[in-house]
Amino acid sequence: MMGLAFRKQIWSSSVGLASLAAVFSTTAIGGHAFAQATSLPAPITTALLPAPSAPPAAKTEAPALIPAPALPAQPAIPGTAASVPPATLAAPVAPPVAAALKPKRKVPIAPPRETALSTDPNPTLTPETFFATAKASERYAAIADAGGWPVIEGPLSPSSKGRPVSTLRLRLAIEGDLNAAGHSGAGVNPQESPSMFDTRWTPDLTSAVKRFQIRHGLKDNGVVAGATLKALNVSARTRFTELASSAQRLAGRNFSFPERYVVVNLPSASVEAVENGQVVHRYVAVVGNAEHASPEVDAKVVAVNLNPTWTVPTSIIKNEIIPKMQKDPGYLAREKIRVLDNAGNTVNPALIDWKSQRAVNYTLRQDSGKANSLGSIRINMPNKYAVYMHDTPAKHLFGGDYRFLSHGCVRVQGVYDLAAWLLRDSLGAPDGLWSREAIEARIADGQHEEVRLKQAVPVSWVYLTGWANGDGVANFRDDVYGIDTVGAPAEARADPAVVPSN
Repeated sequence: MMGLAFRKQIWSSSVGLASLAAVFSTTAIGGHAFAQATSLPAPITTALLPAPSAPPAAKTEAPALIPAPALPAQPAIPGTAASVPPATLAAPVAPPVAAALKPKRKVPIAPPRETALSTDPNPTLTPETFFATAKASERYAAIADAGGWPVIEGPLSPSSKGRPVSTLRLRLAIEGDLNAAGHSGAGVNPQESPSMFDTRWTPDLTSAVKRFQIRHGLKDNGVVAGATLKALNVSARTRFTELASSAQRLAGRNFSFPERYVVVNLPSASVEAVENGQVVHRYVAVVGNAEHASPEVDAKVVAVNLNPTWTVPTSIIKNEIIPKMQKDPGYLAREKIRVLDNAGNTVNPALIDWKSQRAVNYTLRQDSGKANSLGSIRINMPNKYAVYMHDTPAKHLFGGDYRFLSHGCVRVQGVYDLAAWLLRDSLGAPDGLWSREAIEARIADGQHEEVRLKQAVPVSWVYLTGWANGDGVANFRDDVYGIDTVGAPAEARADPAVVPSN
């Protein structure tokens, strides 16, 4: 019975919140032990970014016609047409112009976006999240022990009917998305037969599919296809592992829940501004990739940097800048990155041996401006990983389903609004308080400025692939970093990761 011993140890009804935290903390991954997966599971949704447009083909002129050399007349071959006259053989033959032109490259069209930003006013992280997530993992372990749920053969839509529809009803009823006749909606026995359910697609089934999609961060179109179909066929055992692993990670955290705070759920690639227990703003984000995982961290936002400069991390100098300078000595100049010595003096890049590792002994700093890697805003939240939230010039990345693309920091699509929310009580703006308009006006001036918050705002970066809150409804996202290990086979567990680079 999967997870039975684990649940008996942890999820006994006599175990209180403090005891659960104590049990989890004995093996808790903690705020920084991220595993770097060597073989990552394919995410449910991976949108193809549009390929760059093909460069225009070089203008090719048709070659001049060159007369062929005169050939001697050939005797006719018996049984064939007469030999071709020499004059005809000597006539110039023009090569086809089309053969000289490169075929036009077809740019693949990115598939429609399947993920959606949640509209739930409840924050991902609340004082109840740990306990509710732990209890939800117990429920999913019981579902897995009872046989899980059926596989859905798709795609399915409101035009579908027959046994596939009744199987979908059973699947959704097991998790409680469908309030099936004779059931409370809190889940049904997985051993029930699909024949017990209606074979017609009715409005209640559309609503159930939409509830499922919302819980998984997908567009609620009510159609079972693509990412929705894949999510439906993730096993109950995996869902238990996601919930139990997330609860374990939360047990090692000690986050206070003030009136205002910020939550970044890394698997959701989203940022929440929370006030009085409600999400007042939620933003699309780009977070660290699997090789440069964004860490779980609790910190405080103390300042907002306008028109920031960017100090290039040593790891990027070593792994990216040095190889680029070896191939293209003008790279730093084009990117407006200056080389500084220990005294802050500018050093000519041509004086550095880029075939060695000497460059790591210098500071490489990118000037502020539109091309700056941090964009126009950097949100300062001091922490041991030196990570932060910021703007970006590569705003097209916010439009994709797969947004695990950074070196560890978090890029925020609505960073201007987030900065205004953080600074709303702070003084120093031309007209007094900092509004979005005041921030934009100061950025337009082009001057670098650090604006301190009147009162620091706590921020928590968490890694919740499965979570629940007061209503007990379970939400799920992909384990992109491959670190969910509770209840998983020992050979599937990843090794502890090194601290991600910025």
